[in-house]
Amino acid sequence: MEQNEKKKSAFRILVTITAPKLAKKAEKLLTASEVPVHYVLSGMGTAPSEMLDILGLGTPDKSIIITALPKSFADGMMRKMYRELRFGTPGSGIAFTLPIGASTNHVVRMIEDLDCTENKAERKEESSMKDVKYVMIAAIVNHGFSEEVMEAARNAGAGGGTVVHGRSSGAKNMLSAWGLGVQEEREVVLIIAKVDEKTEIMQEISSKCGINSEAKGLIVSLPIDGVIGLGEV
Repeated sequence: MEQNEKKKSAFRILVTITAPKLAKKAEKLLTASEVPVHYVLSGMGTAPSEMLDILGLGTPDKSIIITALPKSFADGMMRKMYRELRFGTPGSGIAFTLPIGASTNHVVRMIEDLDCTENKAERKEESSMKDVKYVMIAAIVNHGFSEEVMEAARNAGAGGGTVVHGRSSGAKNMLSAWGLGVQEEREVVLIIAKVDEKTEIMQEISSKCGINSEAKGLIVSLPIDGVIGLGEV
């Protein structure tokens, strides 16, 4: 597969996590900005139901929107979400960007024509979004173990998370060697944490739900270079 390394630092994955109703507005915002393609996944928030009632958040259902954009364009989209969708207020959502290590030339051609220009007023807005040091921790575990993952993560200081359902797939002999079943139902728990909390949270999850446990967990982290909707935690 042909790879394009030259522009890897210029592109970002923009991830938006919010309630389904607000996700539709976010999709319209992306479409109005002529973003060529985005993907929508269904997930579940991990806050207890009684906490949702207290905060007035209603359903724990979440939509995860994923798209690839030039960095400056992704930064501009987050500013729009902050202004127009009120991300950061109770019951809204979060958006963050992940660096892309490499991409195919087809992907590059599809997104490089987006208008990446920003006026000076936009550059000055929301300076608090800059220099935020967060990571996304992804814990991939057997179905039914997401609560145990979040309990371990909270013991290490994590806040909430989002659960996405899927299944494992791959070479049967290799998966068996790692103790993983083929096409076995899996849960992916996504947690946003500060960099200085990452190691403790990952170690706690690994000790309770790691590869040698019934959860058969695989835990990874990815750097986040821009985020809105979190505030100080």
